[in-house]
Amino acid sequence: MYPLTDLQVILSIMSGLLVGFSLGLIGGGGSILAIPLLIYLVGFDHPHMAIGTTALAVGINAYLNLIPHTLKGNVNYRTGAIFTIPGIVGVLLGSELGLLTPGTYLLFFFGFLMIAIALYMLKRKCVDMSAAQRSGFTSYPKLVSIGFVVGFASGYFGIGGGFLIVPGLLFGGGLNILQAVGTSLMSVGTFGVVAAVRYSLSGELDLVISGLFIAGGILGGWIGAHLASRVPKRRLTQIFAFLVIFVAIYIIYLNDTVLLHF
Repeated sequence: MYPLTDLQVILSIMSGLLVGFSLGLIGGGGSILAIPLLIYLVGFDHPHMAIGTTALAVGINAYLNLIPHTLKGNVNYRTGAIFTIPGIVGVLLGSELGLLTPGTYLLFFFGFLMIAIALYMLKRKCVDMSAAQRSGFTSYPKLVSIGFVVGFASGYFGIGGGFLIVPGLLFGGGLNILQAVGTSLMSVGTFGVVAAVRYSLSGELDLVISGLFIAGGILGGWIGAHLASRVPKRRLTQIFAFLVIFVAIYIIYLNDTVLLHF
């Protein structure tokens, strides 16, 4: 663990609040900003440790949000398990490769991943819930393959992957939108915790910062969820996507020395 200044403690809580706020308000996306916030706002310049640390915070916050969804009957644990188990294998493989990748390369590639997710967010249409409810068809090959791929990305970059998991559960698991969102938290939580454990075994985890992110995330998630029904989600998602692209370009610019090696 690295010693933190009082300012870094405050910024860590604020960063966690922003991540949780995004998750509560638009149902995802916050974890993709967790690593840039920790590195460039808090000033925690240790890419591998940033991945392990934020992975734990994202995983714990997802598990905490899983509780109310379970009480409301929005979690299909059988479908979630079929998706999550191959994803764990992907997380372990992705974590191994991530630990072997130099920090500058990780951040450079992470910037392009952020742009890809942002473009997906801009393109994505609102899901017709009634159509999703009519499907009811479970495709095990889709669940297993998508689970593995998302798990790999989660382990390599330390992201939650909710924006990829929800569509996978909708069209592979035959769930409706509420069930997909609730069930996705099972995978997000597991992927985050497994990645964090693997990074911690290599000494790449700061429990203090994770705790600060989790504390801020709980408050931010509550505020975001409280406002979710009062604001147009589509417009917010578009604004958030452009913010992600801006941050991604900034990250790529700061780590463009990677291009010199190609």
